[in-house]
Amino acid sequence: MTETSRTPLTPAKVEATARAAHRGQTDKAGRPYEEHLRAVAEGVRARGGDAEQIAAAWLHDAVEDDALPVQWLREAALSDRTKDIVLALTKRPGEPPEAYAARILATPGALLVKEADLAHNADPERLAVLDEATRKRLTEKYARMRALLGLVG
Repeated sequence: MTETSRTPLTPAKVEATARAAHRGQTDKAGRPYEEHLRAVAEGVRARGGDAEQIAAAWLHDAVEDDALPVQWLREAALSDRTKDIVLALTKRPGEPPEAYAARILATPGALLVKEADLAHNADPERLAVLDEATRKRLTEKYARMRALLGLVG
């Protein structure tokens, strides 16, 4: 794995960068978006993820949500593996779920981060505050993605 020539970003710097990038954003329930990032990072840690996966967890939605430009990611002092995981988890406009899942499965380390992301997204307490139609749609969407990724149970 090739590192950038600069000093790698510390875990605290990655977290601070992600929090700053998403500042002011909220999730579907109106909660500060950084709560989701923290939950995914903690989920990765609890599942035995390494430092590169935890960094990717903090940044997993940054490019997709336009919180950070892809150029920032390319130039950031992060490992290639962390960058690859973030890019694998970045949904592309119009991309079929099957292609998205295939990219995650083909990227070492990405599945664990996506598993933690899906676990937090599908948390019944988090979904309970949404209207019934949204809750049903999201529950089905997350279950389908889990199935495409081979995450059963």
